[in-house]
Amino acid sequence: MKNVLIATALIASSIGLSACSENYAVEGGLAGAAAGAGLAAVTGEDLETYALAGAAAGGLAGYFVDKDDDCDGYGNNGYLDEDCFGEEGYPDDPR
Repeated sequence: MKNVLIATALIASSIGLSACSENYAVEGGLAGAAAGAGLAAVTGEDLETYALAGAAAGGLAGYFVDKDDDCDGYGNNGYLDEDCFGEEGYPDDPR
């Protein structure tokens, strides 16, 4: 059980470094790990595997959910926040 908690914390912290103030990656990772561990406990499967898979899936899903729906400018990855398109000083939406 200790390994699951350590692994989950490592995954959540590494995901959060990318842009924790702009999305729900950390929260998604933690919720996914909890859901995976719960599913493993109910089904009798490997707890660590399910918790890690849940953390990865939850973190990935949370990464794409914008927290504030405000224009946050360019992120650390160099991409423009979708809420900025058409705002003063930013380009129009190219789609």
